[in-house]
Amino acid sequence: MTANAIDAVIELTGGVVKRSSRLADGRELIYFDDPDTTLPPERRIDERDLAPRPETANMRRDVLTGEWITVAANRQNRAMLPPAELDPLAPQSETNPSEVPSQYDVAVFENKSPSLGPALALATGDVPQGDDAPQSLDDLAAPGLGRTRTAIGRCEVVCFSPERTGSFGTQTVTRARTVIEAWADRTAALSALPGVEQVFPFENRGEQIGVTLHHPHGQIYSYPYVTPRTTTLLQQIEKQGDDLFQQIVDFEQAGPRVVLEAENWLAYVPFAARWPVEVHLVPRRHAADFTELNSAERDELAEVYLRILGGVDRLYDTPTPYIAAWHQAPVNVGRDTVRMHLQLTSPRRAADKLKFLAGSEAAMGAWTAEIPPEVGAERLREAIG
Repeated sequence: MTANAIDAVIELTGGVVKRSSRLADGRELIYFDDPDTTLPPERRIDERDLAPRPETANMRRDVLTGEWITVAANRQNRAMLPPAELDPLAPQSETNPSEVPSQYDVAVFENKSPSLGPALALATGDVPQGDDAPQSLDDLAAPGLGRTRTAIGRCEVVCFSPERTGSFGTQTVTRARTVIEAWADRTAALSALPGVEQVFPFENRGEQIGVTLHHPHGQIYSYPYVTPRTTTLLQQIEKQGDDLFQQIVDFEQAGPRVVLEAENWLAYVPFAARWPVEVHLVPRRHAADFTELNSAERDELAEVYLRILGGVDRLYDTPTPYIAAWHQAPVNVGRDTVRMHLQLTSPRRAADKLKFLAGSEAAMGAWTAEIPPEVGAERLREAIG
């Protein structure tokens, strides 16, 4: 066994270098080095004695909505706010047998307690891996009581930094650019996996959101179906027109809810915002996902996104919890009409108050917004500016 665990090295755009490796139980681990990294090219081998990976979870179809619900019992045992000295996302040390063997800039690895996977459909599509794997989108849409499928797919963890505290918004512009490059690389790789229909990068920030680790990180889910939210979006595009996102850009650009304008990006509070803090960020030209952003758009995104997150944190004296959801077009449908965009939302409606979903919202999906979107936009503009 050699001292270097790296299997392959690839130089990406922006000077970012990708180094592929494996963890002790076979999970994929990828290091993304900053263009100005001070790290050596070698990485340590993961020498832990790990238990076998869990069985792939099961999905059940909700006959009332047509949605698929994953039942992943293995997630009951995932890490829950461990002490800083046992941070599972920090680089390994003699006293901390964490998930990342070496020092790193950005690291991505397969989740040990995934909602989806580790099984995938076979590339041939003839004999799917795992019992009762989805056969196609038509198969998933078929009616019937008691329908189940294997929850094939993949869930990955994206570590933004080796530091034990922080979030995406606490990173430098250079580091933010490296993470964006990692998102693009993983979107391409995960979209190519057999059985994957949609790739979703996101960041949960704050214990009020349900975060179980304080380490600055996000996740990427690769679904074997098109998510309910995107299915609804596709239906709206069919009603409103294939150029719906350009319509939105033109409409919001001319209105009072813009919070930040850049050459390639527009940030705004949407006309019908649900949450007390809600901001969308969209590229001015069509791009289905991160892979379709050019280098200039990725460079500018690093700066624009950090400015937005900085503004969100300046709304109050303490950090604001949020979900930063990067909506991307599905792998096989809607590529020419669904434009990638960020939807950042927070339930924080005052310094010491959170919005909890009431019966009408949680049970019926009928929302009431307490803060007018125009007021929310004005506050964000001031905080960002």
